[in-house]
Amino acid sequence: MLSAQNESDKHEGPIPLPSDQIALVRSGDMRQLRNRTTWSAQEAMEVKLAEAFREFGYSLKEMVRFDPALGHRFIHNQRMGIDIFREIDPDTRLVVAISAWQYSHHILAGLRDHRGPILTIANWSGRWPGLVGLLNLNACLVKISKPFSTIWSEDFKDPFFLNGLKEWLDTGFISHNINHLRKMEPDEISSFDMELGRSLAEQLLKKKAIIGVFDEGCMGMYNAIIDDEYLNQIGIYKERLSQSALLAEMSRVSDGEALSVRAWLENQGMKFITGSAHEKD
Repeated sequence: MLSAQNESDKHEGPIPLPSDQIALVRSGDMRQLRNRTTWSAQEAMEVKLAEAFREFGYSLKEMVRFDPALGHRFIHNQRMGIDIFREIDPDTRLVVAISAWQYSHHILAGLRDHRGPILTIANWSGRWPGLVGLLNLNACLVKISKPFSTIWSEDFKDPFFLNGLKEWLDTGFISHNINHLRKMEPDEISSFDMELGRSLAEQLLKKKAIIGVFDEGCMGMYNAIIDDEYLNQIGIYKERLSQSALLAEMSRVSDGEALSVRAWLENQGMKFITGSAHEKD
């Protein structure tokens, strides 16, 4: 006998938000220890974000339920991200807040189909790698040709951030200054370099090359996957390596060999700062 519909399936689709509300999501790690460790930094960032939006008369609408068992609100797997985006009006304005490392594929499926303006925001911190996660997600969005805007800040009170935020709220887009970029013209390339490039290209097409690719796309990095069909046409083929192969090879290295390699690196000037607790160090 069929039971009644689940509570989440009673309405036919997501409920549109009021004009002064903006949907808020954040993507996290797949490792719950990392999510719990970084959640306090994420919360602190979002408090500052909410204050900045309030200055312009807007509020952020939380789209992810807090999980008391896990201790955070991060979207932490792809299925969860797909389900959450089913509850978000595809035409609403959407903010993705990132204060720590994140796996882009958690939210990429939802962002691909989202039609409203998208703004990715990150912290600027030497301790919390939100900006690194932001750049990874941005690169994924560029690869799927998805329009979006992006901005970052240390305290979310500086003119660069506030002016950019106001522009996005007013227009749905942030136009960054890109005067430092310029197009390189062919006549700027020396005849020697041009001939070298042609010779290398001809050699690749004739002899072909194999590149080692270690876990492409790991951690949801869709941007890191260069399609074989593009590479093969220029004479490059992949030899795929895996995490399990790395682990197997690591087990064959003795402590003495590992210490000798570290000693060599230190003699060359590399400095290691390590600790005893994996969770902290």
